[in-house]
Amino acid sequence: MSDLIVKLYDLDFSYDLPENILIKRPIGPEKIHVVEWALKNFGKLWASEVDVAFSRNPISVFIAYEKESKDIVGFACYDTTLRGFFGPTGVLKEYRKKGIGKALLLRALQDMLNVGYAYAIIGDAGPVEYYKKTVGAIEIPDSSPGVYKDLLDK
Repeated sequence: MSDLIVKLYDLDFSYDLPENILIKRPIGPEKIHVVEWALKNFGKLWASEVDVAFSRNPISVFIAYEKESKDIVGFACYDTTLRGFFGPTGVLKEYRKKGIGKALLLRALQDMLNVGYAYAIIGDAGPVEYYKKTVGAIEIPDSSPGVYKDLLDK
């Protein structure tokens, strides 16, 4: 997997969501709930990055949740692996293909633009074609394994 670069200043940040889903930037008192949800659903590496997102100012994670139950269904972070990096991001399997991942991606990228970034790096991008199609991402040559090469993952 390669790293990708996204030009933020020309993006269309519009998206559609199912009526029962909302997106927000969580606040401090919600940290433990969001981190534990990420740990349960996506593992300790991504939960660690969600934890880091709460130390940023502004908090650099967005969550998607069901309006009625307030159950979290997805998240997207930035500035957690390194400054200027988007990710990680994830949506529960049963909520995929509904526009939630795209909405989270665009909310996070728009926030990156708003805090002063012109470009975002998507590190070790899994769905490369998705990012190319959705936000015009471009592969960075010779970027694998990139910053993740010596990652401690036991």
